[in-house]
Amino acid sequence: MAKEKDEKNLFEYTEDSIKTLEWREHIRLRPGMYIGKLGDGSSADDGIYVLLKEVVDNCIDEHTMGYGKHVDVTIEKGTVTVRDYGRGIPLGKVVDVVSKINTGAKYDSKVFQKAVGLNGVGTKAVNALSQYFKVTAFRDGKEKTAEFEKGVLVRETKEIKSTEDNGTLVTFIPDDSVFKNFHYIHEYLDKQFWNYCYLNAGLVINFNEKKYVSKNGLLDLLERNTNKDELRYPIIHLKGDDIEVAITHENQYGEEYFSFVNGQFTTQGGTHLAAFKEAYVKTIRDFYKKDYEATDIRGSICAAVSVRVQEPVFESQTKTKLGSQNVSEGGPSMKNFVSDFLARDLDLFLHKNPAAR
Repeated sequence: MAKEKDEKNLFEYTEDSIKTLEWREHIRLRPGMYIGKLGDGSSADDGIYVLLKEVVDNCIDEHTMGYGKHVDVTIEKGTVTVRDYGRGIPLGKVVDVVSKINTGAKYDSKVFQKAVGLNGVGTKAVNALSQYFKVTAFRDGKEKTAEFEKGVLVRETKEIKSTEDNGTLVTFIPDDSVFKNFHYIHEYLDKQFWNYCYLNAGLVINFNEKKYVSKNGLLDLLERNTNKDELRYPIIHLKGDDIEVAITHENQYGEEYFSFVNGQFTTQGGTHLAAFKEAYVKTIRDFYKKDYEATDIRGSICAAVSVRVQEPVFESQTKTKLGSQNVSEGGPSMKNFVSDFLARDLDLFLHKNPAAR
């Protein structure tokens, strides 16, 4: 009877069963909720690359709004350092921004109209999942530093004078008790940095003394990811307000797409990619006035599509699939936005360029 009673107590649901965890405790207990799978770095979507992305995303958001033309990244023996030259975190909020959940500037759409990180989690997750995390903000001739271990604040400096350019410097070492035997693979980092540059023409990323920069955006992306001898026609490159596409066909089977939202590589697509596929078929049918099969129109296609969305809704914290139905509050639907752009710009391009037909 005593054994049965003990087992019963294990399953009792009382006030004592309810626990409240601190932000860092919850992130460390359920890291997959925040960064997807953990891994050791052998796969491109492993957590250590997500940690890097969360930090660099903030640099890109600054660049997108016109602050900071380059980002410096170094990775040496597992230690990651990222320096941007944006406005710098307001000094009085340096600790809060990286350690208080749901704290940030990106809730105000007037300040960060089309940023990727909207939920105030990104750098907090990096902080909590790092055995060492240090952030320094440089702003208007002053600087402030905070250091953490596994999300716990261990040192905070006062504001001091600085001769450094405005911006933010972050250094972190992923926690090897979470990311077992982790290592960074250069090939994955290479693709990650190139994607940032394709989506932000003119941005310079310096990584371990290698320079990444793109002048032609998604056109450069397709040129780098296709064999020019296999292309059926020169790459079509179109840009509009908050949308950019690059399209071509190769001599291969299947369909290949690169889709992005606010600079985020949406590896699983989403509403923007679905809208592009549908709109492309419709535009081609309307131009030729033929009811071609969709599979024939898109067969062997290689295309890239990037959109800017106000307050995007993703299907998970890792932001690999867009769920937004509209491009902004009260704005057009994603389907109509993409369809109207292709119906106008792609149709006009085909009329002006017979060689691409």
